[in-house]
Amino acid sequence: MSAYAIADSATMLRRDLRHSVRNPMMTISGILTPVTFMLLFAGVFGRALGASLGGAASGDYINYVTPGVMLMAVGSCCAATAIKVCVDMQTGIIDRFRTMAISRSSVLVGQVVGSLIRTLGTVVVITLIAVALGFRPSAGTVEWLAALGVVAMLALALTCLAVSFGLATRTPAGANSLSLIPMLLPLVSSTFLPTASMPPGVRWFAEHQPFTAIIETLRGLLLGGSIGTNAMVAVAWCVAIAAVGFGWARWLYGRTRPSVAGG
Repeated sequence: MSAYAIADSATMLRRDLRHSVRNPMMTISGILTPVTFMLLFAGVFGRALGASLGGAASGDYINYVTPGVMLMAVGSCCAATAIKVCVDMQTGIIDRFRTMAISRSSVLVGQVVGSLIRTLGTVVVITLIAVALGFRPSAGTVEWLAALGVVAMLALALTCLAVSFGLATRTPAGANSLSLIPMLLPLVSSTFLPTASMPPGVRWFAEHQPFTAIIETLRGLLLGGSIGTNAMVAVAWCVAIAAVGFGWARWLYGRTRPSVAGG
């Protein structure tokens, strides 16, 4: 990327972050959704579910569930990105950017990097809340850095997909609906219970969908469990999602023609 494109991308990033400061409700919503799931499952059902995992108290269960909820937070933040991109398309500002002497990819890069920053901040908040509720990871410095890399890798992949959702839909409601896919997919994974406890058909799906391998990798890093081949599968899924998402976004951005009335 040239210095010209980097400068344009930085400008678009500042615009994206300023919009987040002026309209904080979508960011707050991205935090509240995973917090609600954490309070519900760890606080209300934690003792019963912890016992089913061989633990005696809800504190055992919150150690199990927190890595999955951290990744749910990543999926939850996608909705805000998709809605923001869709609103930009509908208000005509993207059409104006196309007529300006700026790098075409800078608009997408600014959205992706801005969303990545917000998502990582949300995951930090979720982690602090989990610690307050009893989450006690055994990870050292290296494991924490690796865990941060896993979260950032998934956040980047899902952000690229969210930008595509925003470009592909005509209304914010449509963008939000598509964003429910990465937000709710962790519900059918190993987030709340091991896949071995699920019925055969559901178990097969849970074991082969993207989130389970990523969750097990993060859980192994934070809690000292076995990771096995999950890390390689997690990287492969994230790379594939990011490639599809960014490629789709660039294609949609390039083919969409400016509107006659500027929006």
